[in-house]
Amino acid sequence: MRTAVIGAGSWGTAIAWMLGTKGEEVRLWAHRPEVAGAINATHRNPRYLVDVMLPRTVTASSTISEVLDGAQAVVVVTPSATMRDTARMIAGGTAPSTPVVVLSKGVEEGTGDLMVDVLAQELGSPRRLAVLSGPTHAEEVGVGMPSAAVVASVVPETAHFFQDLFFTPEFRVYTSPDVVGVELCAACKNIIAIGCGVAAGAGYGDNTAAMLMTRGLAEMSRLTKALGGDPLTCMGLAGMGDLIVTCTSAHSRNRSLGMLLAQGGTLEEFTERTHMVAEGAIAARTVTDLARSKGIELPLSEVMRAMLWEGMDIQTAARQLLTRSPKEELHGMDEGGVVL
Repeated sequence: MRTAVIGAGSWGTAIAWMLGTKGEEVRLWAHRPEVAGAINATHRNPRYLVDVMLPRTVTASSTISEVLDGAQAVVVVTPSATMRDTARMIAGGTAPSTPVVVLSKGVEEGTGDLMVDVLAQELGSPRRLAVLSGPTHAEEVGVGMPSAAVVASVVPETAHFFQDLFFTPEFRVYTSPDVVGVELCAACKNIIAIGCGVAAGAGYGDNTAAMLMTRGLAEMSRLTKALGGDPLTCMGLAGMGDLIVTCTSAHSRNRSLGMLLAQGGTLEEFTERTHMVAEGAIAARTVTDLARSKGIELPLSEVMRAMLWEGMDIQTAARQLLTRSPKEELHGMDEGGVVL
C-alpha cells in the first residue's frame, strides 16, 4: 500500500518509520525542500528524530502533488493551527474515497472545530475520516518500543482500515466510535501537562502532580460529555493513558514548556529553543473558548491560559486554584458511574 504522510516533524517521522518497517511504501511531505532532500539522501530527518534511520521504502518531497499521487491512505500530522490550510492543500489531490486519518491534536481557534471536523469541511466525505491518539511519544514509537493507541471513526470500517494499517506487534491499535471524545482528550491533556511541568519546575511534588492529573481528567470528562462524547473514553488510551505519559515524561514538550515557565521563561523562548509547537499552549485558548461557549467550568485550563497568554504568575495561579471552594469529589457523576 502507498501511504502519504503529511508532516515531517517528530510524529510524522516516527509514523513514516513505523509504516516503512512494515514494508509499506511511504511518501513523506516536508514543508522545507532541504529537509525532503536530506531524507532522500541520508534516510534521516535532519531536524527531528535525527538518530532514526528511515527504511528505503520511505521517500520525501516538499511537493504535495508528488506525495499524494497514487496514495491509498493519507495520514495528517501537521500542527493544529495549520490544519485548515493543510486540508485545503491536499483537497484536490485525493480521491473522495481515500481514507484519511488525523494524528494532530487540538481545537481550531475561532471556530471551536475539532481537527476531524476541519478535514470534513474541506475534504468532504466525512465517513472516510478517522482520528488516532494515545500515549505515543514519537521518540519511543520511532525506535520500536511497545506502545498503544486508539483510532476513532463514525464508520467502523474506516476505523478498522487504519487499525490494520498501523497495527504491529509493538504498536497495538484499538478502535472506538467516539471521535469527539478521542479528539477532546488529545487536546485537553496537553494543557494539563503544561500545568504539571509548572508544578515540577516550581518544586512541588508527586502529590501535586497526581492532583493536577486527576482533576484535569475531570475537566476533560465534563467537556467531552457536554459536546456529545462518551466520558468513558477519558478513562482509556486517548484520555488517562495519554494524560499520564504527557504529564510525566521527559519527552513531553508540553511538560517541558511548563517547567520553562516556572523558571521565568516564555512560550516564544521555548519555540525558538526547540523548533517545536507545544500544542497545549494553543489549546489553552481554544479549549477554554469552547468550554466557555458551552458553560463548562475548566479551572485548571483557565489558569494555564492566564499564565501562558495573560501574564499570570505562579503564585497567583496557585492561590487561585487552592482557594477555590471545595466540593464532593464525585460531584457531577452521571448515571453510568463516570466522574464528570
